[in-house]
Amino acid sequence: MVAHPSARVLVPCLLALAACRAGTSDPREGAALAVRGAFAPLGPGETGFVVRADKVFTMDAEDHVFAPGMVLVRGHKIAAVGAPFEPPEGFEVVDCPGAWLTPGSVDLHTHIHAGGFGDINDMVLPVNPEYRSSATVVPGNPEIQRAVAGGVTTLFGIPGSGTSLSGAGVLYKSKQNSGYEAGVLHDPGGIKVAQDSNPQRGAGDLGASRAGLAWILEDVNDKARAANAQGRRDPGLENLMKVHTRELPILIHTAGSDGVTNTSRMWRGRYPVRSVLSHGCFDAWKCAEFVARMGMPANNGPRTIEFMSSRNGRITGITKEYADVGVPLLSINTDSPVVPQEELFLQAAMSARYGADGYLMLRAMTIHPAIAFGIDDRVGSLEPGKDADLVVRRGDPLDPRAAVERVWIDGCIEYDRVRDGQKF
Repeated sequence: MVAHPSARVLVPCLLALAACRAGTSDPREGAALAVRGAFAPLGPGETGFVVRADKVFTMDAEDHVFAPGMVLVRGHKIAAVGAPFEPPEGFEVVDCPGAWLTPGSVDLHTHIHAGGFGDINDMVLPVNPEYRSSATVVPGNPEIQRAVAGGVTTLFGIPGSGTSLSGAGVLYKSKQNSGYEAGVLHDPGGIKVAQDSNPQRGAGDLGASRAGLAWILEDVNDKARAANAQGRRDPGLENLMKVHTRELPILIHTAGSDGVTNTSRMWRGRYPVRSVLSHGCFDAWKCAEFVARMGMPANNGPRTIEFMSSRNGRITGITKEYADVGVPLLSINTDSPVVPQEELFLQAAMSARYGADGYLMLRAMTIHPAIAFGIDDRVGSLEPGKDADLVVRRGDPLDPRAAVERVWIDGCIEYDRVRDGQKF
């Protein structure tokens, strides 16, 4: 299902060239992309291991695929990745014959951080830019345990969609046995907006229409921009002000053809911020070309197909429609628990089943969401210097029969199917 021309073994000269581009001067650069000193023996108190697999998908800018391949981890970081090499002295060797190794998956639209205690909404005001979901995070809850069992290692936990501007979400790792601080990447990790549909259900008055919702959003955004221009501190608008200085990204819940056009026009035209359109379901694919023209990244899900299509009465693959017109940094989501968090890969698999390119779908659940949210310096690909978030599957990542065997997060084993499989 995942097909890519670079799936064959890369020639040594190409590897050496790629290593030089990565800025390494390691003497083994012909065999692996590596940071300086990657192959030195372990020092006192240091930990490290090497994973060997039949295929290693790096998901980096050059789309390296090593078959077979190895990843070397020193401490919590990836130190080297490439074709087979001699493990350094003192490193544990983890052999995974027949397995495929990928980066941990990233989901930008999730609601499982509270562990099933319900979504969080503050329904008093129509916009809540000061609200945060981080206070409700329950580290290692059962939903997070199932996430890591499905190879999902990074999540954006967000408030619900009861109001037009729901508040700030938290970016965290799906660690099973860690406290809050050890699991969080960024708090806040971004802002959540509900542009249409959900906040209309109980907003009333001005918020009962999409035109009213748009006015409410423009009003609060203009206030945040004015505060920035005046150099004025406003605790209630602080996070939204950071959106307009491009310090924080913003994820916009929107659906339908009118919704995606209005969202793209507002958040890429009127307010040129680091924005990602999330959902984009139902007949929204009919306006995918406009979304692409506006340069708006799309985060499709939980509905990735449309049953009531007017195109010859057939089922339409929504993700494929976005991909075909070149929507940038296309990613997928579960809106968990709407779709179980561990089934993020199935969202990609079904999108491929309905016409999207399989390799693109692998990028859609790894490096694309990481780039869109500015966390690609740490997660989303297997590159030297990044967090050691590794997933070993027994075959193609988009094949439901290919079970997740092991997952490391920050270089620590978080899931082992033999050890933990009976829990799920």
